[in-house]
Amino acid sequence: MQNGTIIYFSHGGGPMPLLEDPGHKKMISFMQDLPKSLKKPDEILVISAHWEEGRPTIVNSKNPSLLFDYYGFPKKTYNLNYAVSGNPHLAEEIQNLLLEKNISSEMTQERGLDHGVFIPLLLMYPHADIPVTEISLIKDLNPKSHINMGKALRKLSERNILIIGSGFSFHNMSAFSFDSENEVDIRNNEFQDWLIDTCCGEYNSGEKEDQLINWEKAPHARYCHPREEHLLPLHVCFGISEEKAEVVFDDYILGKRAVAFKWH
Repeated sequence: MQNGTIIYFSHGGGPMPLLEDPGHKKMISFMQDLPKSLKKPDEILVISAHWEEGRPTIVNSKNPSLLFDYYGFPKKTYNLNYAVSGNPHLAEEIQNLLLEKNISSEMTQERGLDHGVFIPLLLMYPHADIPVTEISLIKDLNPKSHINMGKALRKLSERNILIIGSGFSFHNMSAFSFDSENEVDIRNNEFQDWLIDTCCGEYNSGEKEDQLINWEKAPHARYCHPREEHLLPLHVCFGISEEKAEVVFDDYILGKRAVAFKWH
């Protein structure tokens, strides 16, 4: 029984959402309004596109710092504060759940929470009153490995937890519109439609898994994701739930259509 909430969403470009960038207007509203539709979680786990390790690595610091992993932005974006508590108990539980499925992992107290974590959470839960931990992607970027990682963590969804796959459903950096002009992009539309059909369509879990494992066969897959690190948090989310998803965002970010999914 799933009592928690699982969400995959697009976290935007660096700190631009906090700079009220017009190209992020719809995303900002979505992030700020999202908690109103959710039961306030007791804890938050984020799988971020901005962290890759040889094997899953978990932040287990009691008071995690912030990792300003972006470049060329105003000075104030490097002085942001999100004084959230960490969750060493959850980190240990994650490690044990992974081990039960023969997935070895690491812990770290040194690494801070990257912008794929603190930027959306500053919009969603600005009071920083919910413990947060983060888990990395696996450096080989194998889609099946990430689905399996999600399956290993399925037990977490039985409690009041918010699990976030923080990525971007379109992530071709050379194709974004940084002048905030929305573009009709037929290739991207076909890929986003494929994602919606795969995650929300009337397929059984095995069929969904097969489609996500073979995502490169989707229309214009490598145009939308020259490198797949921003897509794979979705695979982890699917692995945790394996249920039919709901579209909770379908609009433009940085001029390109992007989507978000929620699993109940």
